[in-house]
Amino acid sequence: MSYIKNLRVFIRVVELGNLSAAGRDQRASPAVASNRIKELEKHLGVRLFNRTTRKLTPTEHGRVFYEGAVKIIEAVEEAEAAITDILQNPKGALRITAPLSLGRTLIGPSIPDFHAKYPDIEVRLRLSDHEVDIMSEGVDVAFKLGILENSNLRMRGIMNCERVICAAPEYLERRGTPQTPDDLINDKHDCLLLRFPGSKEYYWTLQTPEGLRKFEIAGPYDSDDSDVLTQWALSGHGLINKPLFEVKQYINEGKLVPVLTDAPPASIQLAAIYPHKRFLDPKIRLIIDYMADRCHRRINEILKS
Repeated sequence: MSYIKNLRVFIRVVELGNLSAAGRDQRASPAVASNRIKELEKHLGVRLFNRTTRKLTPTEHGRVFYEGAVKIIEAVEEAEAAITDILQNPKGALRITAPLSLGRTLIGPSIPDFHAKYPDIEVRLRLSDHEVDIMSEGVDVAFKLGILENSNLRMRGIMNCERVICAAPEYLERRGTPQTPDDLINDKHDCLLLRFPGSKEYYWTLQTPEGLRKFEIAGPYDSDDSDVLTQWALSGHGLINKPLFEVKQYINEGKLVPVLTDAPPASIQLAAIYPHKRFLDPKIRLIIDYMADRCHRRINEILKS
């Protein structure tokens, strides 16, 4: 932006013929205005003004550059005006995605209110627990629980989410309550896995006294739908590792019981993932800001319940 500021000062010096007046017009001191002109002259390698004690007059190079500079500033102001209009009246389609449970509990319920606030934005929501290829599938924003692994994307962290391992009381009565993280391995317990082609969740990472440790766990069956895992756990078929906000209601009701509370799972980050170039689209910033606020408020409400 410094180059644009230099151009604005240069244009006003040409039009006013006075460095101090141009500086005041651009809310800059005479010294700052003078430095901006010097930066332009150094960059262009030419002298832009003939200087006298009373007035600055543009050189031939200065007059030619003035015509081009005016066009540049007009184009910038036109572009800025267009963006302002979009921000005030955003339009177009937004393609967003989220995991099934996150989408059903947080993202999906917030869409109608977002649309009411920005009625000219069409929101197309796709829910899937599979890893979505944002670039090839034309996704604008992916809300996910996890880490950014693709360097061609950007991530805005929303909040860290506590996780919990839990099971139904009837399962714990039948199989016993695990006392240490090592009780999860060697087929001592049935761990219910979220698994699909390309899935990374073949292990659980726990916070032990020795630090973070990965435990390769196993179970009699798995699913690519995290809500199915929750239903299996509620039915007494095994242990699940879930974000606390997703199962807090069942814990409050006594339908699920937390275990290994002295060695809890590592927390997971809720984040918005988007392609680099898409962040210039004001709709992207609007949906991320809106959902970040909604998710913060709703998750905190759930955790306080």
